[in-house]
Amino acid sequence: MEDILIASSSQQPRQLSAEEIAEIEHEKTLYPDNKAVGLEALKIVQKHQGWVSDESLLAIARYLDLSVADLEGVATFFNLVYRQPVGKNVILFCNSVSCWIMGCEGVRSHINKTLGVDFGQTTEDNEFTFIPVPCLGDCDRAPVMMVGEDLHRNLTNDKVDTIVASYRAEHQE
Repeated sequence: MEDILIASSSQQPRQLSAEEIAEIEHEKTLYPDNKAVGLEALKIVQKHQGWVSDESLLAIARYLDLSVADLEGVATFFNLVYRQPVGKNVILFCNSVSCWIMGCEGVRSHINKTLGVDFGQTTEDNEFTFIPVPCLGDCDRAPVMMVGEDLHRNLTNDKVDTIVASYRAEHQE
């Protein structure tokens, strides 16, 4: 089946960079087999490329001698492995029951209006990508979202405006 996937795909694997290979090789020393390194290799490539393209996935699979289907399964299972291009700032928006009870739908609607995007979309200026997540583990301070590695709690529309403005200002400097 893997041969069918590769044969029907017009993509060719890209060359992994020397930095990516060095980091993957380091990870291989920490895990018992290449299959266990798959997720780390995906994260390494994403760190360098911004996302994991089909060509990158093929390159990782070949480099680690893994099934393309198995690696794709890992990539699509973890919602922090991006299989399409994302903006400079990825907004992970918690839409759990706790956040919903605390009013996340109103905040979500405000973000939709402010950025002009819905879940899974990227702003026209490639500044923000808006992604729902099932839980960010901060239920007592709901609603919450992460932008990059920064957790923002007790969200209100005004707080969202301040947060968005601060990330926009960061990239204008």
